[in-house]
Amino acid sequence: MKKFDFDQIINRENTSSVKWGLTKEVFGTNDVLPMWVADMDFEPPSEVKNALLDRVQHGVFGYTYPSSSTADSIKQWLQNRHSWKVESDWIQYNLGVVPSIAAAIEAYTAPGDKVMLQSPVYAPFFEMVKKNNREVVNSPLKLVDNRFEIDFTDFENRLKEGVKLFLLCNPHNPGGRVWTKEELQKIGELCYQYNCLILSDEIHSDLVFKTNKHIPIASLNNKFNEITITCIAPTKTFNLAGLQASAVIISNKELRNDFQKVLQRQGFYSLPTFGAIGMEAAYQHGDSWLNELLEYLHENIATAKSFIEKHLPSIKVMEPEGTYLLWLNCRELDLGDEEIRERLLYKGKLALEPGKKYGPGGEGFVRMNIACPREMLLDGLERLKKAFD
Repeated sequence: MKKFDFDQIINRENTSSVKWGLTKEVFGTNDVLPMWVADMDFEPPSEVKNALLDRVQHGVFGYTYPSSSTADSIKQWLQNRHSWKVESDWIQYNLGVVPSIAAAIEAYTAPGDKVMLQSPVYAPFFEMVKKNNREVVNSPLKLVDNRFEIDFTDFENRLKEGVKLFLLCNPHNPGGRVWTKEELQKIGELCYQYNCLILSDEIHSDLVFKTNKHIPIASLNNKFNEITITCIAPTKTFNLAGLQASAVIISNKELRNDFQKVLQRQGFYSLPTFGAIGMEAAYQHGDSWLNELLEYLHENIATAKSFIEKHLPSIKVMEPEGTYLLWLNCRELDLGDEEIRERLLYKGKLALEPGKKYGPGGEGFVRMNIACPREMLLDGLERLKKAFD
């Protein structure tokens, strides 16, 4: 018997929700169903809410710090969910993964240095490299049978150009790939060979389906561990992005010290009170909630895929191995990106992320967030159909 109600529709209007409150600023219209920003329309586990309420009732909100129990919750979670044993002193904290990406770029590279990524990929990868005055080196992913693969010949050729830092997205956003042990092994060996550090964004690591298994690249062996900075957070997993809490796992003491120095220069010293509390409660008590969530999300994916195959056969769904994001290939519609956008917004009344936002290879795609109650998903699918009727 199911314990959690993911079918409940919660009104998020007038809550300063980016997803629901900024459609006018982002898309030019309020009259749309928002299925764009990667947050869920579900409540987190009740234990998280209760922990936050207990702290509110205490009533004093002075300076706080993540306690040893916070670190213990992270360690236990990584061991239980991903078979990765980490030490307490490896754990650093930051407000989010994107600030950690920016801090790592500053810590481990100099202006003008080359930082590599694999497009199409999460847009802040590009932004953080460029805004820190580093050079983007792109090794594009290959689209093979509607699935992304790594071009390892190109990957190595780019490393030969003197890349200092590689930004790995695992699981991949927007394509939903969960990179295999063999793929991660090749990535690690090549980066080690060419003296390139790895920043592994693993924020979606807990959202992996069925036979796929997330493997932290740092967990594969000690030499990869020594060159990897791993970013994790409970924010995607438990829908806690507004609490502003993430962790950075760095086993190499020298790299860890360099990272800490950047955070100190930026004036960051600790997590917000409710960020630390929410993180700890989620990792301590969220296991059964997450297991049931994954079943619900997998059913949403199957529902969306079946609907699109039946009613919109020209749109190809890249079925995700992880994440709650659908990467939809609209190229067979023979429409430009702007016309796809116009049809979605003004005919379908549906707000999706444009694929070109994710860099070369994203043209002709859109990204759809299906982490919502089934009734809302079906509404979104009907709007998608209407947009391209």
